[in-house]
Amino acid sequence: MYSERPRSRGNNFSRHSHGVSVGPKRSFGSRPSFGSRGGSRFGSRKPARRNQSTFNDISRFVNKVTKAEEVEVFVPEHAFSDFAIHDALKAVILNKGYTTPTPIQDKSIPHILAGLDVVGIANTGTGKTAAFLIPLIHKVMIGIMAKRNEQVLIVAPTRELAIQIDNEFKKFTDGLNLYSVCVVGGAPINKQIRELRVHNDFIIGTPGRIKDLMEQGYINLSKFNTIVLDEADRMLDMGFVNDMRFMMAKMPQVRHTLFFSATLSKEIEQLIGEFLNNPVRVSVKTRDTSKNIDQDVVRTGGKDKLDVLHDILNQPECEKVIIFGRTKHGVERLSDMLSKRGFKADAIHGDKNHTGRQRALGKFKDNHIQILVATDVAARGLDIPNVSHVINYDLPSTYEDYIHRIGRTGRAGKTGKALTFID
Repeated sequence: MYSERPRSRGNNFSRHSHGVSVGPKRSFGSRPSFGSRGGSRFGSRKPARRNQSTFNDISRFVNKVTKAEEVEVFVPEHAFSDFAIHDALKAVILNKGYTTPTPIQDKSIPHILAGLDVVGIANTGTGKTAAFLIPLIHKVMIGIMAKRNEQVLIVAPTRELAIQIDNEFKKFTDGLNLYSVCVVGGAPINKQIRELRVHNDFIIGTPGRIKDLMEQGYINLSKFNTIVLDEADRMLDMGFVNDMRFMMAKMPQVRHTLFFSATLSKEIEQLIGEFLNNPVRVSVKTRDTSKNIDQDVVRTGGKDKLDVLHDILNQPECEKVIIFGRTKHGVERLSDMLSKRGFKADAIHGDKNHTGRQRALGKFKDNHIQILVATDVAARGLDIPNVSHVINYDLPSTYEDYIHRIGRTGRAGKTGKALTFID
């Protein structure tokens, strides 16, 4: 039992309780932006862009994305055994049980192996990390054999994503004598400095910490001829564009640049023009939302919002839940209130230190807690298996944030539920 209150067996997220409703269809063409929740007791990051009545349109939007057209079945051109990669690396991949590449891997790996700059357009959860790690690990292995310097810099917008990439790297380099250093803010910098002095085949990190270590003289990018900018759209949103330009300016003019983004905007196109040389564009055809995600809205109907959330979380099908809030303070407060009600919950947000965030993520992944309450930035790029529900307790700011949030569930062929609260 997660709660001290009696478990309710009613379907609290059906159309017949708590005022949950789904409206008529809406065209995708307008892509509405979701504004701030005015008057939220958990605070507001930004002023509302539109009046509250506009938010009710989310019900029509949710219904529409649920009915998105089917994607044609992908038939890969390659198996992992077909790729021209080092036999030892190929053996590791096959031993891990990987046989068939995902679409982004199938289309990207041959171009990266050929040394071409690549722009990859793909959402989180499509296998894009392996799409660049596998060919770059091969590249460094061949460089070592030829006694040629090959060093790789991988830049990610958040510490959680950087750590996730580093963990994936270690999985693919098991027994290969290749080393990475993960440099992220919030973690002890002296430990990272010590590691940089010994190993730096791959440096994986966040823009701020990489720049700090460059300015202190511990990272010299003039020796790095390969860079990966992962989730470049999010780095742009988070204000890292000048840091990206700073890093690129310190690298050799002749380099291998890989650029991954979930979206293409005018600003992103500008960066592609600045950073890449005649890149190959690889776009994986995906829907904005997975067919495996059942989406709905929850109208509180005058009831206390926290009580409605309590009843939803008491449902036996709510096995592993990510709840999104707008602010750091609000997320922490909501986590505390759920814990006081008997739920096993923890929070991740930007004000929480590195150790605390990793501890919370670890507990959630290992099923020691049922609920993770998170801000958008803290949860960016997380790949957590078996999330049964995503709950938007506070409305997201944009369409892209909504898509990113609900994409935490319904992964790897499993079904999930996404619920969005509306006053």
